[in-house]
Order: sequence, then structure tokens, then C-alpha cells
Amino acid sequence: MKSTLLYFVAVIMFIVLFAGCTSAQDRTIDKPINPDQKVLIVYLSRTGNTKAIAQMIGKHTGGKLIALELEKPYPENYRQTVDQVARENESGFLPPLKTKIDSIASYDTIFIGFPTWGMQLPPPMKSFLNSYKLKGKQVIPFNTNGGYGIGSSFDQVKELCSGSKVMEGFTMKGGSERDGKLLMIVGSRAMEAENEVVKWLSRIGFAK
Repeated sequence: MKSTLLYFVAVIMFIVLFAGCTSAQDRTIDKPINPDQKVLIVYLSRTGNTKAIAQMIGKHTGGKLIALELEKPYPENYRQTVDQVARENESGFLPPLKTKIDSIASYDTIFIGFPTWGMQLPPPMKSFLNSYKLKGKQVIPFNTNGGYGIGSSFDQVKELCSGSKVMEGFTMKGGSERDGKLLMIVGSRAMEAENEVVKWLSRIGFAK
């Protein structure tokens, strides 16, 4: 009888301890990496889809949004832009940026958003990562594409941010300018996208 009572007491203590550990783990998962960190969201968007994701990230992190603009914008014509980007990728040309960020050193985490162009990182984003020193910062890529995925873009981010902590990125199908489908992350699609963004942010430690 005594041994049976001790057995039940031991089982109850185990359950209590396990529940306490589980709660602690859950709190750790839900806790932001650093609630006081300064967040910057730099993005390039031609059709508005990457901008839509950037705004969602801003909404759930409190980060400041900055759109990348070029000194000489790409042509409005899609085919002309494709040809120009192909030449820039082949030659390694980095288009000069009109956007200037004077206070980038004050940010701890920098989200960088871009579409997939030619299965690569767009030249303007290469210009940004070559122009600003992000060593020691937390860099988090996000992407929209026409259905062909990220290509080599996330690997290129890691190469250009070798001194940074590059976190898990986010990608989602947006529009396809080639097919005349421009801003597609709207309405119910935007709601779906935001749910996915929130899940992703939670995984990487930005849950509210």
C-alpha cells in the first residue's frame, strides 16, 4: 500500500514538472529575440507584391519601411527591363541607388525584400548590400516571385552578408509581369499571405 502511494505521488510530481517545463518552453518560443531591437525593412518592388509583404512585416514587427529607388529607374516596358537586368547580371553592373539610408548603423535587424529577377537577386538589391555594411547585424530575406521560386537569390544574400547572421527567409508567389499579372497579393490572397508571414515571424522569434 505504501509503495503504491509513493508511486502515485511520484507520477503526479512528474506530470507537474513536465507541465511546468512545457510552459517555459512555450514562453521561450513565443518570446521575441529582443523586444527592444530596432528593425529596418528595406525592399524592392516593381509590381507591388513585395511591398505588400514588407508592409505586413512592418505591421507585426514595428519596423521602419524603406523602398529602394534607383537614380535611373528601369523602363516601364517589361521586355526592355528583362534585357537590361540580364546585361547587368552578366557584367556585374550595380545600378546607383537614389535611396540613401544615413542611420543604418542604429538598426539591429534588417529585413530585405525583393522579387526574383532572372532567377537571381535583383541588381538594385545587390547595389544595396554592396553599399552598406551589415556586418554583425541580423539579416532576414523575403521574396515574391512569379512561380519559379527564389532561384539563387537567398544564397547570394548569404554571400553578400558573410559577416551577418542571415536568418530563415520567406517566399511567396506574387504576380507575373510577363503574363500581365501585376499586384496579386490582395483580398483573400493578402489575408492568406499575412497568416503565412505571421507564422514565419513566429518561427524566427518575432512573435508578439
